[in-house]
Amino acid sequence: MFEGFRSGGIVNRAVAKGLVEVAVHDLRDFAAGRHRQVDDRPYGGDEGMVFKPEPVFAAVESVRASAAASATSATTRSFLTTESTELPVVLLSPQGRVFDGRVAEELARHPQVILICGRYEGVDERVAEALATDEISVGDYVLTGGELAALVVIDAAARFVPGVVGKEESVRHDSFVEGRLDFPHYTRPREFRGMKVPPVLFSGDHAKIDAWRRRKAMEKTLERRPDLIAARGLTPEERTIMEPAPKERKKR
Repeated sequence: MFEGFRSGGIVNRAVAKGLVEVAVHDLRDFAAGRHRQVDDRPYGGDEGMVFKPEPVFAAVESVRASAAASATSATTRSFLTTESTELPVVLLSPQGRVFDGRVAEELARHPQVILICGRYEGVDERVAEALATDEISVGDYVLTGGELAALVVIDAAARFVPGVVGKEESVRHDSFVEGRLDFPHYTRPREFRGMKVPPVLFSGDHAKIDAWRRRKAMEKTLERRPDLIAARGLTPEERTIMEPAPKERKKR
């Protein structure tokens, strides 16, 4: 699953340029015993299987040790800050805080992040209590495994790494980045099956184009995701943008 993800697209180019590194660690490599067992039956007699704590702790501690060793190199930027001697360890879980654009940008600021992919019925709670520094959920639904959630997190966070996206400014206009949806986009032809591109977009007046885009983004957000606005409120600039034009006021 991860190999397919890393073999094409923007993430593949980012990896080739050395901007992003995606390392996959198999928990079975850190499991003890002949069968390298990583899961077991849950105490209490519930259904399903639960990830054992030992291989998860061992895997994370191994990555931490390697990262600490790399941090001592003069050519490697240290992620060991004065605030914490541990790099972020994120458990992907339905119980975590909901993943969004702000969380993606937050993760992208870290030189390195460890993602723990949950599976089966879940992960031993001691992993969440004593090992993970954060829990993240990609939505209010359950997946068969945390690998897909990890791919979503990696892809979204990688876009905020300088140099990954060709035009970095485009990332700042994406949906959700500013707590609103994106504005409508158009390209050639100017008219298609009777549907015309708004004239303002080829007017050459960049101030008017910017104002139109901001207004349309706010209109779309209020129509489709009013919860985004309710969560943060309108800024003074947005209130001004949403005021009707003089002609519209006369009509009303």
